[in-house]
Amino acid sequence: MRILILGGIGEAVALAKRLTPRHEVIYSIAGKGRCPDLACAVRVGGFGGIDGLTAFLRDNGIDLLLDATHPYAAQISRHAARAAERAQIPLWAYRRPSWQPEPGDDWRFAADWAGVRTALAPFRRPFFTIGLEPLQRLTEIPPSQHWLVRCLAAAPPQVANLTLLCATGPFHLDQELNLLRDFQIDVLVAKNSGGVAVEGKLVAARRLGIAVVMLERPALPEADCSFGDVEALSVALTGACGGAGPVSRSPCQGKA
Repeated sequence: MRILILGGIGEAVALAKRLTPRHEVIYSIAGKGRCPDLACAVRVGGFGGIDGLTAFLRDNGIDLLLDATHPYAAQISRHAARAAERAQIPLWAYRRPSWQPEPGDDWRFAADWAGVRTALAPFRRPFFTIGLEPLQRLTEIPPSQHWLVRCLAAAPPQVANLTLLCATGPFHLDQELNLLRDFQIDVLVAKNSGGVAVEGKLVAARRLGIAVVMLERPALPEADCSFGDVEALSVALTGACGGAGPVSRSPCQGKA
């Protein structure tokens, strides 16, 4: 069976490695992070919207589209759902479980940037770990605040009350503790990405009694099958197709 995996998180790479011995896998990544070393074919770059992805599915004889993108990559997930429907192939999805607040956490939830800015009003030294959006809002930095922004890559802006850190995880707990202390951070701004690669910052904030403004996840489209566990998805896929043939577009009970 030919499977196209839309990747972007560590679990997507794990899925590609698990499925490659049994199936013909194409792993697709947008190209914003490290390109994984895989035994299967790796495709880097976009598809050109819904039409482009639909054409790719048809032209390459894809039997199953597997959405294992980042929880905040809502646009590609929406495109995947539409393209799978047009190409008349099943869409399965890995939906990474979200983080949950633990005892000692001080989380304030925000649905969008406006909510983030409102929640930050009482603080002076926020640490942003939500990508590039803060760099597009530099005129909104209050005189009383100094922003620390960490992202994969960006041109350093000439702004006095901003510090830019370009770095790629995983980030270890000791690194995060030192960072929060060195920059005197009083609030962390994060996406509820789930996973372990960037969870250290939440543990560090908990230990230091630092508040967290958590940007809530966007709504994602329904898939024919959704999983929150890589092994369960792999087992279900093997059982559904016997390791070879196509799977049905009928909804399954694989949600976890």
